[in-house]
Amino acid sequence: MNFFIRQLREDKDLTQTEIAAYLNCSQRIYSNYERGEVDLPTGILIKLAEFHETSTDYLLNRTNRKKPYPKN
Repeated sequence: MNFFIRQLREDKDLTQTEIAAYLNCSQRIYSNYERGEVDLPTGILIKLAEFHETSTDYLLNRTNRKKPYPKN
């Protein structure tokens, strides 16, 4: 999972500090998420999926489909 959130962040030329501020956590905690040292809490996972306009399944490496699912 860490590869996907890091790649998405780097694709937008954002720093870990900028993403951490959006998630309301420290840069160190966010860095732990990217390195896979700490599992992403559900709320953080959802916020990252919304921010990057993708699905939680993509972030969890359960699909190659980067595009989010349609909302009902």
